[in-house]
Amino acid sequence: MPTIDERRAPGSRTDGRRGPVTGPDGRPVAQAPVPAEGADAEHELVDDAEAEEVESKPLILHPGDRGSEVVKLQRRLHAGRYYFGPVNGRYDEQTKFAVWALQKSRRMPVKGAVGPKEWSALERPLRRRPMVEGAPADRVEVNLSAQLLTVYRDRRPVLFSHISSGAQIPYCRNGHCGNAVTPTGDFRVYRRAPGWTTGPLGSMYNSLYIVGGIALHGSTKVPLRPASHGCVRLPMTTSKRLYQIVKIGEPVYVRGKIR
Repeated sequence: MPTIDERRAPGSRTDGRRGPVTGPDGRPVAQAPVPAEGADAEHELVDDAEAEEVESKPLILHPGDRGSEVVKLQRRLHAGRYYFGPVNGRYDEQTKFAVWALQKSRRMPVKGAVGPKEWSALERPLRRRPMVEGAPADRVEVNLSAQLLTVYRDRRPVLFSHISSGAQIPYCRNGHCGNAVTPTGDFRVYRRAPGWTTGPLGSMYNSLYIVGGIALHGSTKVPLRPASHGCVRLPMTTSKRLYQIVKIGEPVYVRGKIR
């Protein structure tokens, strides 16, 4: 087995003395330049830091994306009380509706893309004043200006939902005419209708009636604009959760104006 000295690089001294290194014939041997102490290590650290910074930057997600980052997004949306669908790694329509609810609740531009601001918002607790001062600890708030519904339990928000309220236009359909307006005021849930209900103005899912024929209900069409005949439309997966937790007699406060 070679000794430590025998494993030294060619041209290195073994006698511990200073001075030029010579070969067997006594002539000086050329040596490779020695980098300054720590230079290579420092360079490597910089590279590692840059790589780590690149890896830590949140990925921008768009509707239609799939994969582990979408799973991460869905889990965080669920933890934030925005998403109530399956964690399947698909950025589908229900996930998009949850992202809209997040953006509305944080007063961010409402769009489908999820970037650094959205990821950061999901890491921070939401601090907001109640829409109705002195309201009961358990209640539903519908903000027509923001097109956002919030459910409170013990004064804490437990559900946020993107909504589509009355379109603010006159309508006539199947012999029924009126104004597509969602009324504002203080109401209570007076009737619950599970599953699908079909009437002259269309179909509603898991309806929670608050006044006359006006209800909070699930729909397959919840666009990013007021579009209903007066009801408050919610995404399907969110309406299932809403129906589970909101009972007869629950206070519902509707405020705001359509911009």
